[in-house]
Amino acid sequence: MAPRQNAPSPMPADPGPLGAVEAGQSARIAASAAKSLDELKDALSAFDGCALKKTATNLVFGTGSRQARIMLIGEAPGENEDRQGLPFVGPAGQLLDRMLGAIGLDRHADDPAKAVYITNMLPWRPPGNRSPTDSEIAACMPFMVRHIELLAPDFLIFAGGISAKAMLNRTEGITRLRGRSFDYGSAGLKKPVVAMPMLHPAYLLRNPDAKREAWKDMLALKLRLEAGRG
Repeated sequence: MAPRQNAPSPMPADPGPLGAVEAGQSARIAASAAKSLDELKDALSAFDGCALKKTATNLVFGTGSRQARIMLIGEAPGENEDRQGLPFVGPAGQLLDRMLGAIGLDRHADDPAKAVYITNMLPWRPPGNRSPTDSEIAACMPFMVRHIELLAPDFLIFAGGISAKAMLNRTEGITRLRGRSFDYGSAGLKKPVVAMPMLHPAYLLRNPDAKREAWKDMLALKLRLEAGRG
């Protein structure tokens, strides 16, 4: 009878990406340590708690005047944004620029009263433009919270359901959230910020009939700006 041979020792497991709890803790520590938007961008670049970083081409951080009264937060970069490293530069971005221009706003403006700072809930493109998972959103959440705190805008526009639901902690879809205003607050803000969920420009390209509702929302934003709220 042949002697029994010991089974080979298993190979050490690949640690892979950070677990959800570890990723959240790491993100909160890194984000809270950032004292400027440049430091926050560096912290995101060094963050390994979101697997999207491995499949994306570029980090998409933000664009526009850092003194803007309005901060617009979309969902996630698409193909054009991933390639250029800038938010809203594809067809949806072109529509967004026209929408903003219709009420006198411009992402390239230096005047804070006319400027719009634009970013996305997630800084990396999900493969194939799929919707991000809950864990991917949670991993990036502390960075977005800190992004808002450092910019300290008077108004927030959440473009699309992903950013609106995550940042406002709501369960309704964007078609039920749009047309309403909310107070957004966090520990790092001196006062709550007026938040207005709106339909994402990409949704409007797929559903042109919804542009009427989007125009109502833009006019509501214009009235809030003229009234000097925030």
